[in-house]
Amino acid sequence: MRRAPWTAIVIVVVAIMTGYFCVADGQVPGGVSAGIRLPGARAVIDAARYPSIQAALDALPEEGGVVRLPPGTFEISEPLKLTVSDALIEGAGTATHIKNINTEDKSALVLQHPSGADNRKSELWRIRLANFRITGNEKSGNGIEARRINEVFIDGITVSNHGGDGILMHFCYEDPRICNSLITYNKKTGLNVVGCHDVVVSANQFEENQDAVRFTDGFNLCMTGNCLDDHLGDGVVIENTYGSVVAGNMIEECNGTAIVLDRDCYGITLSANVIAHEQMGGIALRDAHGCAVSANTFTIMGKDALSIGPRSGRIAVTGNNFCDSYIGADQLKRAENDRQAGGMVLNGTSGVAVTGNLFSGLRPRALSLEGAASKHILFSDNVLVDTTGDQEKLEASLVKDNLDGK
Repeated sequence: MRRAPWTAIVIVVVAIMTGYFCVADGQVPGGVSAGIRLPGARAVIDAARYPSIQAALDALPEEGGVVRLPPGTFEISEPLKLTVSDALIEGAGTATHIKNINTEDKSALVLQHPSGADNRKSELWRIRLANFRITGNEKSGNGIEARRINEVFIDGITVSNHGGDGILMHFCYEDPRICNSLITYNKKTGLNVVGCHDVVVSANQFEENQDAVRFTDGFNLCMTGNCLDDHLGDGVVIENTYGSVVAGNMIEECNGTAIVLDRDCYGITLSANVIAHEQMGGIALRDAHGCAVSANTFTIMGKDALSIGPRSGRIAVTGNNFCDSYIGADQLKRAENDRQAGGMVLNGTSGVAVTGNLFSGLRPRALSLEGAASKHILFSDNVLVDTTGDQEKLEASLVKDNLDGK
């Protein structure tokens, strides 16, 4: 019988003594990391070593840890449930595909306290989902449902084709973050945020959901750098919210309105967005006060680019460009429907400053007045080109120094 060289024997002995070799290629039976020597280190669970993803999630200890999801397509018929804090669920990119085949309106992945209670005493903290794809069908429920999870972080997730919302965040009160994700083709809202505050929604892509984003009963939304395209309803709907910013987003071709502020909104800035080719309008301030609309580009609006209703007021409108598809005097003649471009509508509002804007090629008017008389309006230092306006009809207002002409 041949014996191993002494050098090999020494290497093996040293490896065993130091914990380098562990059962089953670094795993103990069941897939939990063995040989952990760093004080305070937590488990890393390899879901490939479990009979189901749920079994891997259930293996997380109460103090949390990591579940690694392998590449593959994994069909589920009941919601996956994660019920511990300080957990990371991470896949191998879109090669990790969780497919919800349930047809009874059940969600794919639910993050919730094990009690299932809906109160401040039943909260979890610091859960992150990263780098996997989760899909459903028209009869399934929500994609990801987070209930009272503080500091939840959703990063690099593809959420598509669910019968409910793509992502529902229910009273995830402290500091939710949704970043770098693709949220598409969900029958309801792409991202539905209810009762949350200090929320970051950044660098995501939304396409062909019903509405892209709904933010209700919260405050301090920071929505920046997202791309929203081809939604069946509205782009961004914000209700009962204050102290928020929607800036630097591209919002194109919604069948509804690009941005809606309704139901007791105040102190919100809408700035530096490109709002293009919306069927029902660009920005609708239905119930909003103390807001700023600045440096946005409104192009080829099917209806009103900006409407301010009778329940809104104390609005600043500055430095925006309201325009059609004009690209120069020598352009080829464009189809008439490509030259459509709605302007601004004031409907029985008051306390509005409209300054330093450009209105060009708009039909029927740059500024239209509807409903009761709007009062305390400053319409000043704007440029109107190839369009007309109703500014001379404004009552109890100041209209001056606007440049009108072809």
